[in-house]
Amino acid sequence: MDAETQNKNERINLRVKSSAKRLIDLAAGFEGKTVSNFILTSALKHAEKTVQEHQTMTLNAENSRIFFDALDDPVCFNQKLTAAFEEYDKRVITK
Repeated sequence: MDAETQNKNERINLRVKSSAKRLIDLAAGFEGKTVSNFILTSALKHAEKTVQEHQTMTLNAENSRIFFDALDDPVCFNQKLTAAFEEYDKRVITK
């Protein structure tokens, strides 16, 4: 479901310089969009790109092999790992 078909019950307010407003008005006009629609589609496009960049890992063949080999290796519970789990249990209240 895209942003235009969802119920609109959230609001975002912006304060901008007049030069920024003029530029956005001009760009929205070039694309035949309202200012609100232009800002929303531009922000969503950038947000999707940003999320994709932070949630995706791209590896070359060698690093990919190393990564998947590490996933296949069994976890070795040494003293540091056990201490880290204990520290986590002390610090994290909700799980």
